[in-house]
Amino acid sequence: MEAEAHAVPLTEMAFVILVAVALGLGLMRLKQPPLVGFILAGVVLGPTGFGLIGSSDSVTALAEMGVLMLLFFIGIELSLRAFILSLRPAVLVATGQLAVALAIGFTIAWATGAGMAEGLIFGFIIGLSSTVVAMKMLDDMDELRGDAGRIAIAVLIAQDIAVVPMLIIVSALGGNDASLFAVAAKVALAVGFLAWLLWWLARRGKLRAPFTEQIAGNVEILALGAMGACFGAAALSGFLGLSPAYGAFVAGILVGNSTLRARIIPVIEPIQSVLVVMFFLSIGLLFDLSYIWNNLSVVLGAALVVIAAKTLLNVFLLRATGHDRNTALVGGLSMAQIGEFSFVLAAAGLSAGALGQDSYRLAIAVTAISLLVSPAWMSVMHRIEDVAAKGFSSYREALSEAYADEIENVGEGLWWVRARYRAGRKTLRKWRARKALEKAARAAAARETAQQPAADGEAKPDAADR
Repeated sequence: MEAEAHAVPLTEMAFVILVAVALGLGLMRLKQPPLVGFILAGVVLGPTGFGLIGSSDSVTALAEMGVLMLLFFIGIELSLRAFILSLRPAVLVATGQLAVALAIGFTIAWATGAGMAEGLIFGFIIGLSSTVVAMKMLDDMDELRGDAGRIAIAVLIAQDIAVVPMLIIVSALGGNDASLFAVAAKVALAVGFLAWLLWWLARRGKLRAPFTEQIAGNVEILALGAMGACFGAAALSGFLGLSPAYGAFVAGILVGNSTLRARIIPVIEPIQSVLVVMFFLSIGLLFDLSYIWNNLSVVLGAALVVIAAKTLLNVFLLRATGHDRNTALVGGLSMAQIGEFSFVLAAAGLSAGALGQDSYRLAIAVTAISLLVSPAWMSVMHRIEDVAAKGFSSYREALSEAYADEIENVGEGLWWVRARYRAGRKTLRKWRARKALEKAARAAAARETAQQPAADGEAKPDAADR
């Protein structure tokens, strides 16, 4: 019986992975990022889809581990010099994003009849971007280590640090005790320690990890040690009242500036990739298709406004902080979606009583849709921007030029279909003509058969008379 109890979740997990792989490959065939397929797998198999996955607890746990591993990996690969150079514009961009997001959040709350507290939570939710999705898109475009990748990562890290005071404020809105002094103290602790750590690491060389010679060639110890550092630091950070993601990122910085960095990266990268896929699946499981369908205009309208506004705002802020046009465009598009920590903020607001059930479902739906369409949005807008310098007089002309290859392929496909259609019609006409001739021949033969007995009947009386 115990074996059967464990067989069902394992079977579900195996089936989910196979469907995710199939949809990921399908999206790749359509020249779309596979992560969209992973999200769709969660939608299709989730509670409001075919209902093949009744509980998402195991997937959610793996997804949370994936987010922590991703931040840990970002810390490992972070270039301290590049991050320090990007720190000032990153803080300015993140501050501007939050200010406008709060304005959008209060507007949505007013339009939907929600309260001011819910509008504040909406603003916090909208102000965050997804580190996971942005990293994946930038990596797919080979921009992760370029100027756009560096500034985007710096802004995303600033947002992740800001999650700490956001969570405290959201809890306070629900009636929990949380003074302004406690909020300021925790924020000062997080920012101050990170600033000191970066300054200290920049002044000295690589940290020498203990037992470097003994574990350098042991893959198992390297993997377990890296994961232990990641999750241990995250647990400690959470225990201190800070964001677990903050601890994972700090641990990644320390490991990334150690003598084991080059050996740890190839060992944990596959593990991190698998856990991040679980994160995308968990997003799909959060889709409430019945709620989205019943409130389709509100959900799609809010998602479109958020994505378009964040894109324009990000590009404007990056340009205002001195970045060139292409860097501002790529960086701005990569951060146009709502982030994974927005799910955490929404859940915290719901549990504290500051966010109503309908507002929670709206926040989850808009966040999930923005994550789902973000790769396609970035692909379309970036391709149009690539041809915008050619001086087209209208958006339609730029769109046609941007997708000239696809239109040509579609045109060739339509020509082939039209040719097959014409050939089919010609064959059909020949077939009908042949059938008509055969029918006429059968009719003539039937008439001759019908006339023959009549002739025989007339001959017999003649013979009798004779």
